[in-house]
Amino acid sequence: MTRPLIKEILGFPPESQDLAVQGWVRTKRELKNLIFVEVYDGSSFDGIQCTFDRGNGGFSPSAEATLTALSTGCAIAVTGRLVPSPASGQAVEIAAYGIELIGDAPVETYPLQKKRHSLEFLREIAHLRARTNTFGAVARTRSRLAFGVHQFFQNRGFQYVHTPIITANDAEGAGAMFQVTTLDLDALAVSGKVPDYQRDFFGKRSYLTVSGQLEAETYATALSRVYTFGPTFRAENSNTARHLAEFWMIEPEAAFADLEDNMRLAEDFLKFLFEIALKDCAEDLAFFDARIEKGIIATLQSVLDSRFTHITYTDAVKELEKNTAVFEFKPFWGCDLQSEHEKFLTEKIAKGPVIVTDYPKEIKAFYMKLNADEKTVRAMDVLVPRLGEIIGGSQREESLSRLEKRMLELNMKPEDYGWYLDLRRYGTVPHSGFGMGFERLIQYVTGMANIRDVIPYPRAVGQADF
Repeated sequence: MTRPLIKEILGFPPESQDLAVQGWVRTKRELKNLIFVEVYDGSSFDGIQCTFDRGNGGFSPSAEATLTALSTGCAIAVTGRLVPSPASGQAVEIAAYGIELIGDAPVETYPLQKKRHSLEFLREIAHLRARTNTFGAVARTRSRLAFGVHQFFQNRGFQYVHTPIITANDAEGAGAMFQVTTLDLDALAVSGKVPDYQRDFFGKRSYLTVSGQLEAETYATALSRVYTFGPTFRAENSNTARHLAEFWMIEPEAAFADLEDNMRLAEDFLKFLFEIALKDCAEDLAFFDARIEKGIIATLQSVLDSRFTHITYTDAVKELEKNTAVFEFKPFWGCDLQSEHEKFLTEKIAKGPVIVTDYPKEIKAFYMKLNADEKTVRAMDVLVPRLGEIIGGSQREESLSRLEKRMLELNMKPEDYGWYLDLRRYGTVPHSGFGMGFERLIQYVTGMANIRDVIPYPRAVGQADF
């Protein structure tokens, strides 16, 4: 592809040169003998202005007819000279002399006209919403940060591992999993027979994964440092602005690493991504700051400039209990911290990002390392202002006997996890890791209120369109 993108053209020196621009019409306006067409191709927030001048006979009658027919959304190719722009806001524009209509977008039927559309309406036309300023900016930010995830881990010696999407294990023990089967369930319902999963495709019950962590641990104990970045699924009946049934998860695992190593890695990871967003997505972030949620840039910069406060769960609850009156859900030792508690800790107590550690074992997963008090585990949650939890992780239990005991306490069957327990039988080592939902990160960086607006095609309760 030798044709320059508009993002590249906007950075060319403002000197006369002939070139071609291809993209879609954002706006068209006329002023006496001048016709201004703004063209965008999605490579940047800004489009480029193409100016047609009738006064100097600079374009043909056929071009006049094409310009008359143009409307928002049309795909076109423009030829002209790149010249300094007299208008404010951009250094260059196209002094156009040729235009070709590639694809029409009739005003009568094209749903994206030059006006503000509600996010709810745009969700109904998710196949077209990336053409709007908001969702184009979300898509570019998402793309850059996805690349940044790989940059961060690859630069630190982590190997990228593809963990399975179909699994027989529930890593979180929550049970909210989507079942995968080739059995004819309709026929079984009619017959009244009980499903025989030995005759199913995999010979057992199988599900869409809720996490790649357990499989990542197996590779961390062979390659030292690994990470996953892929789709995960939760069948939670939560129809909220914070939940998706399908989302992308980032999960690093590191051998010979304790909780302190894990906390440093998480802090460095977030700061790396926020720095990328501020530097490489500046135009899009300026739009989000102005039109979606004011103060986003300042919030990201403040996290970047902060040292993360460390506090134990026990001490955090003590601080929260001093302010019980301000909470809908009253805090107490043993409760799972709510979003309002997390925001209070970051915005009122620490006035910045916080890492809460050493949670009660009853509210955390079976694989987390038990502390000496046998009441708490070596867990951590990273909390940031305005959102609350953005990362959750732990040091993993490396002792075979303690892990088996914990599984029995939770009525789990150790024999179902024989392969996982083998990691503790053969060459066991301290190891740690964390998980971060990618969409939660994009929400935080963009300020988008609904998580369904930061993934191209959201999957949620009652929603599997497109």
